[in-house]
Amino acid sequence: MPVMKGLLAPQNTFLDTIANHFDGTHSNFLLGNAQGRQGYPIVYCSDGFCELTGFVRTEVMQKTCTCRFLHGAETSERVRQQVDKALEGQQEYQGEVCFYMKNGNPFQCLLDIVPIKNEKGEVVLFLFSFKDVTESYGKSISEDAHQSRKRSRSHFSQARERGRTVLYHLTNQFSKRGKGKLPNSVFQKPSLPEYKVAAVQKSRFILLHYSVSKALWDWLILLATFYVAVTVPFNVCFVSHQDDDCDSRSTIASDIAVEMLFILDIILNFRTTFVSQSGQVVYDAHSIYLHYCGTWFFIDLFAALPFDLLYAFNITVTSLVHLLKTVRLLRLLRLLQKLDRYSQYSAVVLTLLMSVFALLAHWMACVWYVIGRKEIESSDPVTWDIGWLQELGKRLETPYINSTVGGPSMPSAYIASLYFTLSSLTSVGFGNVCANTDAEKIFSICIMLMGALMHAVVFGNVTAIIQRMYSRRSLYHTRMKDIKDFIRVHRLPQLLKQRMLEYFQTTWSVNNGINANELLRDFPDELRADIAMHLNKDILQLPVFERASRGCLRSLSLHIKTSFCAPGEYLIRQGDALQANYFVCSGSLEVLKGGMVLAILGKGDLIGADLTAQDQVIKTNADVKALTYCDLQHISVRALREVLGLYPEYGSRFSSDIHHNLTYNLREGSEAEVRTAHAHSITLSLTQSLTQSLLYVDCVNCNGIVTHSDSLHSQHIYIVPVSHYQQIRSL
Repeated sequence: MPVMKGLLAPQNTFLDTIANHFDGTHSNFLLGNAQGRQGYPIVYCSDGFCELTGFVRTEVMQKTCTCRFLHGAETSERVRQQVDKALEGQQEYQGEVCFYMKNGNPFQCLLDIVPIKNEKGEVVLFLFSFKDVTESYGKSISEDAHQSRKRSRSHFSQARERGRTVLYHLTNQFSKRGKGKLPNSVFQKPSLPEYKVAAVQKSRFILLHYSVSKALWDWLILLATFYVAVTVPFNVCFVSHQDDDCDSRSTIASDIAVEMLFILDIILNFRTTFVSQSGQVVYDAHSIYLHYCGTWFFIDLFAALPFDLLYAFNITVTSLVHLLKTVRLLRLLRLLQKLDRYSQYSAVVLTLLMSVFALLAHWMACVWYVIGRKEIESSDPVTWDIGWLQELGKRLETPYINSTVGGPSMPSAYIASLYFTLSSLTSVGFGNVCANTDAEKIFSICIMLMGALMHAVVFGNVTAIIQRMYSRRSLYHTRMKDIKDFIRVHRLPQLLKQRMLEYFQTTWSVNNGINANELLRDFPDELRADIAMHLNKDILQLPVFERASRGCLRSLSLHIKTSFCAPGEYLIRQGDALQANYFVCSGSLEVLKGGMVLAILGKGDLIGADLTAQDQVIKTNADVKALTYCDLQHISVRALREVLGLYPEYGSRFSSDIHHNLTYNLREGSEAEVRTAHAHSITLSLTQSLTQSLLYVDCVNCNGIVTHSDSLHSQHIYIVPVSHYQQIRSL
């Protein structure tokens, strides 16, 4: 595909700008909405925070960022007030706090609160950074107060530096999302009866025809075959007219090595599996023996006859033996058999076709030299003097004196022969080496006819291969031209034009123009379901799908689609009917209502709404807008209802579990439920705090409010701090 212009949509980069100042070594943090009116709700929490406290992300989202749910008996009331004051004044804060995990265990934490401003200078977020210092806190108890204060200040400065690193986690697309995983068996093929999965009994000396070692061996034999195709005609046509002594053959060692390779290949073929007509792999040694003997054995045997051993033992050879060596060219038939195996690799086929063309020119050059030699050896004085070889000798000032003395050297003669055949195959020649005798002219005519055929076969295939290699690029240009013509005809404004072009370029870079639904349409449902489960395994590994049966997961996977969202694009608008539940594969989005950030979504988050039997249309309560380029997977509400209707036993579980898996619930009216639950949690927290902080007295003589309670401790008078009493009354 050609180089694209690039992604130019404006992105929300102020978080990235802040992250550039951090070193990314600390990731226990929360982000709270500084513009909220309901106690600064949490809009994002990191995985490190979840690991530190034991809470899952869905339990933390939309709670107040003052972290009342982490408070306990030893949490200082003074620190609580300081945190509230820092939030109200939008100021920084550092302090050491005793928090409590979900299981009730306390831990000492260095808390760092940093207000984050946008490009307008407005504080939009609060960054809460948490550093567990329980171990160092325990050691510091035994030391004096002065050293403790120094160490505390040291901790504060370290927390201050490390707290700046936490937003780096956001720019990495939240890559460590801790989600529940399905058992591996869900994504594997169902177990089969034992008699079907029994391993094939085969000898360890049987070589698999599709193994890597066999493929490497085939490439070695292919190179040896090309070596034979080049050297055998050359030796027969050129070397046979020279001295037949062993010393004149510089390739005897390599020729013998190739013959040994061919003999070893015959032995291996007796131990190599093959595919029967029914499509099954045959491992039986006797069947392999019969199959090889009935197909390629005798051809391979004749091609592997060790004629070069005659040179090694100084046995005089005749021209007939040289001609018998051409039997080795039968190995090329095996090459034609294997061309289909590499037909899907355009570069390999292109290389093989050009090699075949060069090989044909080499063979024709050898024949052209033999014709010239025969003209020199003829008794006709006319043809002897005008043959192409004699003309070449005259030009090189090495003319033939008789049939055996004089003439050009063997390298010069071969280069001239190859030059003539290549020029004749690709064009009509240039005349500097030409045919003069009748035999040479007839051969030239044959070469020209063969050249026309080679142009049709070889270069026609080369053209088709090159077109196939660039077919995807051609399709890209065609679709891009259609989009530009559409924009021009309908006179779309510049903003819509830019959005259309960028969306097309980005989606093309992701899927390369391949429509997965169209591609898998003709495959059987069983195979499509397995492929869909593999492609959508991230969303199917959410805890909400843990209790779903395999059949239910397969049905859901067939309805999951992929989508893409560019920065600044709205995925969902407030008040619209919710069409699907979305899973964020990469990128980040923000949930907005009235211009206020309610949540920040990243990789692994699920956003949508729960399904109820009463509401057929779900109205959304907020906008969802992309901050960066986002890849999403979604399943439509209609398809989800259909699948859950087919599996009613899981449908009821899904309706109850989806509340705990949605990072943000877009159902209209869900905010009231969140506020009610939030108020209830604050009431419980304050009640527990009250129980631990009330003092038993005999008389009222302080700045508090006297209350009489039968529910906490019967028939006792307690002093309630004024701040607590007012908070309880407001609830």
